Amino acid sequence: MHAPGPPTCGTLTLDASALATFVIAFPALIFSLVAHEYAHAVAAYRQGDDTAYMLGRITLNPLPHIDPIMSIAFPAITFLLSGGQFVFGGAKPVPVNPRKYRNYKRGDIIVSAAGVTTNFVLCFVFALLFVLLGLLARTAPTMVSVFDAAQRMMMWGVWLNLLLCFFNLIPIPPLDGSHIFYYLLPPAWGARYRELHRFGFLLVLVLVSFLRPVLVWFLTPAFLLLGLIHRVIAPFAVGDGLRIFG
Repeated sequence: MHAPGPPTCGTLTLDASALATFVIAFPALIFSLVAHEYAHAVAAYRQGDDTAYMLGRITLNPLPHIDPIMSIAFPAITFLLSGGQFVFGGAKPVPVNPRKYRNYKRGDIIVSAAGVTTNFVLCFVFALLFVLLGLLARTAPTMVSVFDAAQRMMMWGVWLNLLLCFFNLIPIPPLDGSHIFYYLLPPAWGARYRELHRFGFLLVLVLVSFLRPVLVWFLTPAFLLLGLIHRVIAPFAVGDGLRIFG
């Protein structure tokens, strides 16, 4: 999962403000990653594949889903060194056996779409929590700083879930979008397309590292939705929690 902030003038220094921001953003990141993989596991089980179930992956407990390097070290390093302008990471992919699906094509599409659909819904859940926190803050004016910190976390939840949703829809194997895009291709093209799976991680790194304009284009819906949500919930902000990107 790659999460660039909206275009801003960032700094590449490790400072206290970036560390404080990471402490607030990290719980939202972990929850969003876990929810994404949990959704894949549940969807696969409902389609007839018990692989994830047998491995204990149908749980919101983060421990079975978290990879120490990709879920903790990479996000911390990239976030802190970029001053909060960039974060890269992910959870352990849920193992599935499509041969167990009751209907291969239908099961593959449903399981692939489950994670991004969950993140799409969660971005609005976090937005609703932001609003509720704003309403509660009006009844406890002495706790404005607490509610402001909580709203910052909710705003990160909105943004990170939008990124998880639309980044994973990019049609590069093995991202979720590739499973859906595959069925739009003629069979011969689809077979060649799926051969790219072996190079998937390398292709993602190239996209993230060297093709930023292309990446931003794919993430345009996330930026647009963030702006729309921002305008809707802005009246309920109790501090500057909306300004998570500076």
